[in-house]
Amino acid sequence: MRLRETPLIHKHVELGASLGEFAGWRMPIFYSSVTREHLAVREGVGVFDLSHMARILVKGVGSTPLLEKLVAKKVANKPVGSMIGPTAFLNEEGGFKDDIMLYKMGPAEFLVVGNAINREKDRAWLEEHAEGRGVEVKDLTEETAMVAVQGPRARVLIRRSLGFDLASLRSLSFAANLELRGVGVFLISRSGWTGEEGAEIIGFPSEIARAWELLIRHGGTPCGLGARDSLRVEMGYCLYGSEIDEGVTPIEARYKVYSLRKEGYVGKEALWRRYVEGVREARMGLVLKGRGPIPRRDAKLYAGGNEVGRVTSGTYSPTLGCPVAQAYISVSHLLPGLELEVEIRGRRRKCVLRDFPFITLRGKAFASKDIL
Repeated sequence: MRLRETPLIHKHVELGASLGEFAGWRMPIFYSSVTREHLAVREGVGVFDLSHMARILVKGVGSTPLLEKLVAKKVANKPVGSMIGPTAFLNEEGGFKDDIMLYKMGPAEFLVVGNAINREKDRAWLEEHAEGRGVEVKDLTEETAMVAVQGPRARVLIRRSLGFDLASLRSLSFAANLELRGVGVFLISRSGWTGEEGAEIIGFPSEIARAWELLIRHGGTPCGLGARDSLRVEMGYCLYGSEIDEGVTPIEARYKVYSLRKEGYVGKEALWRRYVEGVREARMGLVLKGRGPIPRRDAKLYAGGNEVGRVTSGTYSPTLGCPVAQAYISVSHLLPGLELEVEIRGRRRKCVLRDFPFITLRGKAFASKDIL
């Protein structure tokens, strides 16, 4: 299968990025090193190409009722310029079709941003339910590009490079149809997926390429998908295909993408049943001592000789200096601070269950000695 290429691919090649495949796209994995880029975001500011993410426009007189039916959070009561999410499209059993972010562009116009791997599924789901409702569904993914600016110095970088004051926006809100230092953008939002201050910018590819150049020229560190993954694991954020999929509900995932008070959306009845009856396992974090091997997907967790869980994703945390992971644990053992064993390469190693995020304690990062 031929891989899609981000419109910024030539920028990544010029910067010497190591490229790889992700969700059918050829994307930068890292430029210098994952650790260096990770720490640039935690300590300074990093810039990511997110052009692979699905961007689908939904507009027309029936767009609000349609999204009220398909989205697990309330839509109609949000003002124009606000982001609704993270939220989700659920299936009839309450499992994740996709976790999404919804941008309210106008009274009857919304932008859905979803996972690259679910782009075709999201579009088909919207089109199926839009029929006869006076709604247009348009896939803008390959007509646009998207970058993120993340880190404690994100506000400074955006002001210096693009002349925009990010403080003018509330968290999870956006401004649309702007010209920033000669760069036309579809929208800039105060949002991100690293836990840090930052923005996400969407526009036509030629304009976003110019924005990328300005952001890098003024001191932004280019960052690849490797750092994006380690940053999100440190924060305990879910990734579709790892922590969540069609067989997992938000209850097990402990992912607040839904409202139990809202009625009538697809998956609500199944979600309510799961809430009332309870679950057998739920998502929790775990931390290993020292710089040992990283627990990878499907690694088993044990309490003595009893198997009590499985890893969904793991990474080395540059902030903590030790491996961390997300896992699904039997509710009988879902106790923060509980010591378990995780099997890595045929050997069991001690780990401690920790709730998310891993790196926040009184507004500061954990040191590994604080955990173990």
